Amino acid sequence: MSYVKVLPETAASVASRLLEIGAIKLNYKQPFTWSSGWKSPIYCDNRLALSYPAIRTFIKEKLATGIQSNFPEVECIAGVATAGIPQGALVADMLGLPFVYVRPKPKDHGMGNLIEGKVDKGTKVVLVEDLISTGGSSLKAAQAMTEAGGKVIGMAAIFTYGFETAAENFAEAKIQLFCLSDFNHMLEVALKQNFLDETQLIYVKSWRLDPANWK
Repeated sequence: MSYVKVLPETAASVASRLLEIGAIKLNYKQPFTWSSGWKSPIYCDNRLALSYPAIRTFIKEKLATGIQSNFPEVECIAGVATAGIPQGALVADMLGLPFVYVRPKPKDHGMGNLIEGKVDKGTKVVLVEDLISTGGSSLKAAQAMTEAGGKVIGMAAIFTYGFETAAENFAEAKIQLFCLSDFNHMLEVALKQNFLDETQLIYVKSWRLDPANWK
């Protein structure tokens, strides 16, 4: 059983829009440096989509539809801080559901909250993320939600790099994840729309085989 899936009906259209606005950037000559220290020919910042109303609405609608289809029993939407907060709030508003968000760590003042908002014990929650790499921070948020009494029934994200370790992590946690688009579909779109040529495509593809040691 696979715990991670990409929605075929949205994969190309979402990738095209993210490339169009530069939310996904490809640079095979001067790779980006991630916070982990990895060198990468791709950088994804889906927060840019919030500045484009038509694309923002498109993504919101596709996330909401995907949640309704995959997790019809959902009772609450939770955004994963920070980039998942605005996306989650938009989706919750569209679905008419309560919204909360999960901090990466408790506040160091006031109530010391890790989760902002009200979640009753047993509430069925779907978490919303903008991007999945290894899934570590997302699953940490899911664990925090579970410890607070919520029942995590799934997670939704805009884009995933498609790392095998992410699939393994979600399978171990037994949490279903769906994503609107992924690395492979993005590369297909990038080739068709001339963001890459065939030689550059091979080079960028090689990164995902061993991203920690890629040069």
